[in-house]
Amino acid sequence: MRDHSKARIMPETHALPPAVLLLGPTASGKTAAALALAAHLPIEIISVDSALVYRDMDIGTAKPSAAEQAVCPHHLIDIISPEEAYSAASFCADARRLMGEISARGRLPVLVGGTMLYYKALRDGLSELPEADPTLRQEIEEAAARLGWPALHAQLATLDPDAAARLKPNDAQRIQRALEIVRLTGQPLAASYARKETQADTHRYISIALAPSERSVLHERIARRFDTMLLGGFVDEVRALLARYQLDPAMPSMRCVGYRQALEHLDGQIDMLTLRDKGVFATRQLAKRQLTWQRNLREHWPELVELDCLRPDLAEAVRGVVEAGL
Repeated sequence: MRDHSKARIMPETHALPPAVLLLGPTASGKTAAALALAAHLPIEIISVDSALVYRDMDIGTAKPSAAEQAVCPHHLIDIISPEEAYSAASFCADARRLMGEISARGRLPVLVGGTMLYYKALRDGLSELPEADPTLRQEIEEAAARLGWPALHAQLATLDPDAAARLKPNDAQRIQRALEIVRLTGQPLAASYARKETQADTHRYISIALAPSERSVLHERIARRFDTMLLGGFVDEVRALLARYQLDPAMPSMRCVGYRQALEHLDGQIDMLTLRDKGVFATRQLAKRQLTWQRNLREHWPELVELDCLRPDLAEAVRGVVEAGL
């Protein structure tokens, strides 16, 4: 293996510096493919995962191990407490800063993960939504306490039928935000989301999407991974989180796949077998949503190269696409 510790990637003066986007559903082999790149190119990895940002959430997020993180520098992992929230806007700001710093070091930024909203926000811009209004938010919360969230969902239906139709009557967080936006702007939610705040690209992207040629094989991988998590002490991890932090099921960290089901188990609502079955099912549903996102992104990113994540030479194929794009 060649030593790349002093290797440099110098972009042509007339071109933007390159950055790799490596996206795919859970259990598609993104981490292994990215780490394989480090044996051939001077890379630094930027995590594109809304769960890996949380400290002490290691097993249930399939966080890269210490040994894996030692292969090359990793960023946006373990940066906030599970009590905090992290947004697409925060990701875009952090990712752009990190890409600039990595390129300035003469290295290649490789953005790896499955949070497709983050990729879309980075490439296509963020919707210009109004900031949270504490007074209005408190008013909505007090109304929900008196009337219940289904009643507020009905209120939303009178103000914005299309937005209400996309939400479940008990989806408290989304109903609250939708009501807040509609009441602040006086317009349907879709009108606010249609206004985009975009920034000029600082990098040219080499975009790669991993997708399975056989969905059933990915489902088997997901089941094996969840079983490994359970055997590795996942429930104990969640128990320790509850002891260390002030957490509740409505927090973004605890809505992560697997953690919701573990909370139900620790609350006595479901047994271990049901935890396992619900966790595997929820993870498969997550993968389905991620693949739907990828199909939509492919329509807008003509340069996106899709690779079968089940091919035995996946790492070599990813490397080939990257090197061809440099």
